[in-house]
Amino acid sequence: MIWDDVGFLLSKNRYNENSLISEVYTKNHGKISGIIFGGTSKKVKNYLQIGNKIYVNFNAKSENKIGYFKIEIDEVMTPYYFDDQQKLSCISSAMNLIKILTADSQKNQSLYDLIQDFYNLLKNDDWIKNYIFWELELFKVLGYDLKFKDLTSEEIIENQLQYVTKSPTGKKIIPNFLIDKSKNPEDLKNLLNGLKLVGDYLDKTILKPNNLTHPVTRIQFINTLK
Repeated sequence: MIWDDVGFLLSKNRYNENSLISEVYTKNHGKISGIIFGGTSKKVKNYLQIGNKIYVNFNAKSENKIGYFKIEIDEVMTPYYFDDQQKLSCISSAMNLIKILTADSQKNQSLYDLIQDFYNLLKNDDWIKNYIFWELELFKVLGYDLKFKDLTSEEIIENQLQYVTKSPTGKKIIPNFLIDKSKNPEDLKNLLNGLKLVGDYLDKTILKPNNLTHPVTRIQFINTLK
């Protein structure tokens, strides 16, 4: 089985002294694992930044055996953010979410397009807010559509309209921007609250039912914002 494709590098792990096992989310074949022989060489490893878009030639003896990649850089994506720890950590978090939430060898054009859109949101001043909605769109593409508005009721609290959910443990206020996208977050605390709520949904609805733990890269990203 031999094919060529383009995709985004999701992960890389040392296989032996000179090689790596990597996962790439490709346009036409979905998430694929493969060995990159010589992946630790100075020439090749410069391409292998998590999130970079690479051209891959894949070769495997059968569908049941791991194959190997020959790679070339298609588009440099991640190195633009080497001096921005928050955005660099965000890239790592986003790619890791795709790695752990997707099945192997299942093409999803909407998901591939979503990865490309991810890099556009990093260019905007309100990129953190947009990233929260990017995560929600990722979940939707994977079959988990969270609509905060359907879960809340409106209340006037301290002379302000608030969106509230009720549970046996009490009320929970949902940041306005999660209900009305035209609203801007009041401050960083508001954004962090939004990330926490989305993370709670991720844990309860997607990760725990599949015996997965909350990704460390997402926690690290949130910590860079504090």
